Amino acid sequence: MSEHPIKGLMTTAMENLKEMIDVNTIVGDPVETPDGGVILTVSKVGFGFAMGGSEFNGGGSNDQQDQGGELPFGGGSGGGVSITPIAFLVVNKEGVNMLHLEQNTHLIEKLIDLAPGAVEKVQKMISNNNQLKNKHQQSTRDEKGLDFDI
Repeated sequence: MSEHPIKGLMTTAMENLKEMIDVNTIVGDPVETPDGGVILTVSKVGFGFAMGGSEFNGGGSNDQQDQGGELPFGGGSGGGVSITPIAFLVVNKEGVNMLHLEQNTHLIEKLIDLAPGAVEKVQKMISNNNQLKNKHQQSTRDEKGLDFDI
């Protein structure tokens, strides 16, 4: 019994998909920077695939099928790939940093990245407020002539 034609369609389609699927499809080839760092592109990849086929009766009797002959076959397959860059991974002597291209996603990561700067600003505000209080207290003491230690 010979191989069914749809098997050839499936084999060809799967081989082509296998050639497209590679780690470099999702994480791009590294690009070296002049300072010795490396930049990698990170992408979102989506695949779609469809296939179908049918054997056709020539409109006559079923004599050909009854005699073990093959009916004419018609079929096709198709596929598509969507590759969307979503971020850059930057690796250098200062560490690893992820630069996202999509603005509305990754909110938690952005908050985590911004947290140290926010804490520093709050600490500066508290420090400045304490310095202003100390200056105000000192100037009040000077005005009342209470500038002495107990």
